[in-house]
Amino acid sequence: MTTLMMILGIVVFAVGLLFSIAWHELGHLSTAKLFGIRVPQYMVGFGPTIFSRKKGDTEYGIKAIPLGGYIRMIGMFPPGPDGRLEARSTSPWRGMIEDARSAAFEELKPGDETRLFYTRKPWKRVIVMFAGPFMNLILAVAIFLGVMMTFGISTQTTTVGKVSDCVIQQSENRTKCEKGDTVAPAKAAGLKLGDKIVGFQGQPIDDWSALQGKIRETIGPATITVERDGKQVDLQANLIKNQVSKTDGEGGYVEGKYVSAGFLGFTPATGVVQQGFGDSVSRMGDMMENGVESLIALPSKIPDLWDAAFGDGDRKQDSPMGVVGAARVGGEVFTLDIPPENQIAMMLFLVAGFNLSLFLFNMLPLLPLDGGHIAGALWESVRRKAAKLLKRPDPGPFDVAKLMPVAYVVAGIFICFTILVLIADVVNPVRIS
Repeated sequence: MTTLMMILGIVVFAVGLLFSIAWHELGHLSTAKLFGIRVPQYMVGFGPTIFSRKKGDTEYGIKAIPLGGYIRMIGMFPPGPDGRLEARSTSPWRGMIEDARSAAFEELKPGDETRLFYTRKPWKRVIVMFAGPFMNLILAVAIFLGVMMTFGISTQTTTVGKVSDCVIQQSENRTKCEKGDTVAPAKAAGLKLGDKIVGFQGQPIDDWSALQGKIRETIGPATITVERDGKQVDLQANLIKNQVSKTDGEGGYVEGKYVSAGFLGFTPATGVVQQGFGDSVSRMGDMMENGVESLIALPSKIPDLWDAAFGDGDRKQDSPMGVVGAARVGGEVFTLDIPPENQIAMMLFLVAGFNLSLFLFNMLPLLPLDGGHIAGALWESVRRKAAKLLKRPDPGPFDVAKLMPVAYVVAGIFICFTILVLIADVVNPVRIS
């Protein structure tokens, strides 16, 4: 049964992945057609074609390897300085440029001269290339907000999940009480498992982060109001100073960092809590910020990834993860002993996270990514406006094809990184903790 649920989870994630790719390419396709650019192909996947059908000027299809997708637009690059579409050079770098330029004009038909990508104004080309990643961003935001506002998210609450028996500095490598340890203030005050803290020092409390902050600010006597068996009970506690884990300001902890602060001595219970629109938007903003930081930190994680793949290093929870690893996590989600609605919510979050990553990654200003084409179009706009302002001849379209040697190097680095992540995902995968 577990194996069957694992397979089902992988299949569901694969469907979500294919939809995300098709959705991304739909953004490019719809805007390209809107601006009159001819698009010969719209494909989901790579490799051999499994299914295709032609409608109008475009062939729509699905390919065998579901690791990406593409649309082909006529005239992605302008002709060379001599106006020719095809030429050959003995220089391998120059050959890359000429091959890219030639491929951009494949299947050129009479009348296509007015339907070429490079002939469109820079702002239109920016929209066409931005539309793909933007579709992923829309999908990510819609899923995140939808799940948080309707189902909720797992978060720490003000309900007591566990009461500590004694006071232990959190920097100590032990969890059991020893002779001479001081009784925890929460236990001494009579706090019990299942109590819901609704007030602290006479002020209403309904948020764990706020309660945590008030506890840490207090050393000495404190009145704690709890809801127990439908009644409110005031407990008198004497909070003490203790060494505790440093917080991130949102109720979470910073690993390996400690501070001296007020200590009560209980662990909050975790529950699924619906979020309002404002809180959901705020959390979505935090996810975006964390995503950007993770993307910037990607090179620094390569050594740990290498150790996890080829050495005896542990695979960290924030380690980069590829499609195979994400599919495996998707399979594990369906094997967890949790309610079905929780499984669905976790799967949706996984797909939303994948879409957010697609948006951020594709916005990097590097060819062959969408961001590289956007940067080229913006640079062309700057050049042309500067020439007009200085009353100089129009420099014409910016020849992005000249950057193809750099694009091949970037693509090579991406491929090597993808292979490294794939190996790590197979031999030492990230698992749900």
